[in-house]
Amino acid sequence: MTTTTASGPDNMLDTPLSVGGRSLTSRLIVGTGKYADYPTMQACLDASGSEVITVAVRRERLIDAEGKSLLDFVDTSRYTILPNTAGCFSAEDAVRVARLGREILDQLDNPGKDWVKLEVLGDKKTLLPDPVGTLEATRELVADGFKVLCYSSDDPIMAMRIKEAGASSVMPAGSPIGSGQGVLNPSAITLILELLKDGDPDYPVIVDAGVGTASDVSQAFELGADGVLLNTGIAHAKDALRMAHAMRHATQAGRLAYLAGRIPRKLYANASSPWEGVISYIPGE
Repeated sequence: MTTTTASGPDNMLDTPLSVGGRSLTSRLIVGTGKYADYPTMQACLDASGSEVITVAVRRERLIDAEGKSLLDFVDTSRYTILPNTAGCFSAEDAVRVARLGREILDQLDNPGKDWVKLEVLGDKKTLLPDPVGTLEATRELVADGFKVLCYSSDDPIMAMRIKEAGASSVMPAGSPIGSGQGVLNPSAITLILELLKDGDPDYPVIVDAGVGTASDVSQAFELGADGVLLNTGIAHAKDALRMAHAMRHATQAGRLAYLAGRIPRKLYANASSPWEGVISYIPGE
């Protein structure tokens, strides 16, 4: 395998990711914040191979202080926009922002108009999710016809409650947003995958937040995650464009390694070549 493009032969070894009623070839979702400038963001989105990009909805409707609109630098005919409710600390605010995002994307006729990446945060220091507000907003948005991709903690029971509330995907944090610590609790992620996929193996679980580098992405996929969402890991890398390429390759490598199945871990060595016919002395024989 030499080609690693999003639509290349590597992806012929995998099935598409189905989430929120859409079928996606790339299992990597990337954000659009924190880049040095919009041209760098454009190049990194392209290099990542992502088909879905997430955009924070703001009161100024995505227009910055210089009058530039982020969406002027995004090919909305190419990408599905996933509006997110970053910065919301109550269910009420999150629902309001989700509806604003739907209104904007409806005007653009973008397929992400009925999607929302739901974040209801508990406090500004940790950016950990508020479980009560998250459940409340999930129920209201699902009832309003949204496909809710829900950011959550790595608590398995909370993940079950969010799925039961009708979320199209549960998105447990690998570690706190923007922390770059990777997957801090792989056992919890494994439990979430087991619980949410019991009797429903295609239910999508997407690891969201905390990714620092490519190996973090591969680890999430090797645990069995269906997708990974990240932003800061690319945008704040010393060379963002190179890291975008790395994340793309890590997505494919981690996913293929999961599908291939790792060998069991053993305490003792297991020689690759047979012992029969060796010329040298073997201790103990």
